[in-house]
Amino acid sequence: MWLWTDRTGLSADLADRCWQAFLRRFDIEHTFRLLKQTLGWTAPHLRDPAAADTWTWLILAAYAQLWLARHLATDLRRPWEKPAQPGRLTPARVRRGFRHLRETTTRPASAPKPTRPGPGRPKGSRNKVTARRYDPGKTTKRDISLKQRHERRG
Repeated sequence: MWLWTDRTGLSADLADRCWQAFLRRFDIEHTFRLLKQTLGWTAPHLRDPAAADTWTWLILAAYAQLWLARHLATDLRRPWEKPAQPGRLTPARVRRGFRHLRETTTRPASAPKPTRPGPGRPKGSRNKVTARRYDPGKTTKRDISLKQRHERRG
């Protein structure tokens, strides 16, 4: 793998630091992949920026909980995965073994009571409250709008 920089006269310490930063990018990429695929960071379609921030903080809290529980979970590995040392499980493997972890921990609350779903909105009625839309912020100034351009072509 090649690492390129346009700086000349780098000291050995600075070149070593650049190389270490280049290697750390794989950790960051895999963390984002875990947050998106395993924990569902991008799964909800949130329209409110505050809700998106809250969702991001919830996902980060879940990631921290998985990281802290890695020494408690058992390794439920797939056939093609190598065995991991105890306490060195990835957050995805901890999540996989979480169902067995829950059985061994104490439960501060009783089991939820089964209930019927609520009545909801009456059939045939439409939702009167529309979802709020946020302007994404236009970054380019056009001489004519896209609608006018489409009308000229047609």
